[in-house]
Amino acid sequence: MKKMIDTIIIRRSALTLFSLILFLNNIALANTSINVGPALGKKAPEISVINTLEQPINIQKLSGSKGLIILFFRSADWCPFCKYHLIEMNDYAERFTALGYGLAAISYDNSAVLAKFAKQKNIVYPLLSDQQVKTMIAYDIVNTQYKPGDDNYGIPYPGVVVINDQSKISHKHFFEGYKNRVKFSELYQQLNH
Repeated sequence: MKKMIDTIIIRRSALTLFSLILFLNNIALANTSINVGPALGKKAPEISVINTLEQPINIQKLSGSKGLIILFFRSADWCPFCKYHLIEMNDYAERFTALGYGLAAISYDNSAVLAKFAKQKNIVYPLLSDQQVKTMIAYDIVNTQYKPGDDNYGIPYPGVVVINDQSKISHKHFFEGYKNRVKFSELYQQLNH
């Protein structure tokens, strides 16, 4: 009888351990960056965006001495995860600029939406509009779930690109789902070495 009870306990423990491993693996996969966007080490594509004053802006104007961090996001108008992520980046803005990086965030939102959000949340870095979807296409990050003509066409996979002082992609992190995002604390540690 004792042997049978021990066997049952071992099997249940093994099943519990197996379930835990599967659960953790699914979490890891959900937070895994997908392979979209420009290749690491390649020259960063130019950006075709306007700022909240509807003026064209380029990478050189945005970059710091070490380069530029660009956050690509879905919308500051309707996406609560994006809004939170923009505020989180704002909280790290001073630390990133102290490292020598410029900051910017790009979406398909129009300039008025971006200006309103930036003012309401005291965003200290530029929010840029890519309503023509040229930058999202150039960076190969247009979310393929939406097709031309769809109201949401032009939203990117959420993510971050770091362009170094040589105008090359040094880091990139993009995610399939809208809930998973780059953790700025981790990105800061990666860049602060």
